[in-house]
Amino acid sequence: MIVWLDGQLVDAAEARVSAFDHGLTVGDGVFETMRVAPAPDGARAAFALTRHLRRLRRSLGGLGLALPTDDDELRAAVAGVLEANGPDAGRIRITVTGGSGPLGSDRLAVPPTVVVAAGPATAWPPTATVVTVPWRRNEHGALAGLKTTSYAENVVALDHAHRAGAGEAIFANTAGLLCEGTGTNVFVVRDGVLRTPPLTSGCLAGITRELVLELVPATEVDLPLDALADADEAFLTSSTRDVHPIEAVDGRSLPAAPGPVTRAAMDAFAGLVARTVDP
Repeated sequence: MIVWLDGQLVDAAEARVSAFDHGLTVGDGVFETMRVAPAPDGARAAFALTRHLRRLRRSLGGLGLALPTDDDELRAAVAGVLEANGPDAGRIRITVTGGSGPLGSDRLAVPPTVVVAAGPATAWPPTATVVTVPWRRNEHGALAGLKTTSYAENVVALDHAHRAGAGEAIFANTAGLLCEGTGTNVFVVRDGVLRTPPLTSGCLAGITRELVLELVPATEVDLPLDALADADEAFLTSSTRDVHPIEAVDGRSLPAAPGPVTRAAMDAFAGLVARTVDP
């Protein structure tokens, strides 16, 4: 695979990042992951790149990191990586870290490390199984709502889910309200009404979540955690899953997967992807 590292396309096996990089030592960084979709001209492009770059800047601002690389250069880097890797690239990720730093939390006045890398698309099953986990998302924390590289909590939760035979872990926040998955947003349907937790719950402002809210009628509202298990239907959204129906919660099967509301959201999102690569 070919990656873009600090301004240059290089073989992934030759790419080198400092052992003192803050992204490695303290998880000081942000990232964006995008699916690869066909563009109208027949080329392949990162889906919703404009929205992802906007969120990247927002996350950088939340961490107090500066990125001298402008969006045009990042767009060129993404296009270069996609062209270099051809059909093997099914997903693409931009990662920005605080650059080299001391072995502690202090930062140095150094340029950030910027990596654009591609990989194969994840082959998700037709439906998802999820479990709720005993750990809580801190909706009041400094990182709440930011897409940072500090993902150890997600790794632990997802491992818990896999050990339980599920494919995703779902968090409540400190108030005990439904929040999000390790890499997903959550929507639930009850009596035909589609609902999803608001951003104040501490969930990530997911790009697919944002698009679904623009495409189909839905309400952002605080929900108890058990609203998921009690739903008539439910689904996950993410940049690699699109709209992914939930089949079971904590071992309990939901009545429909996908149900009619979920199917409508799936069809609307698929139609969007077919119409444009950068909505």
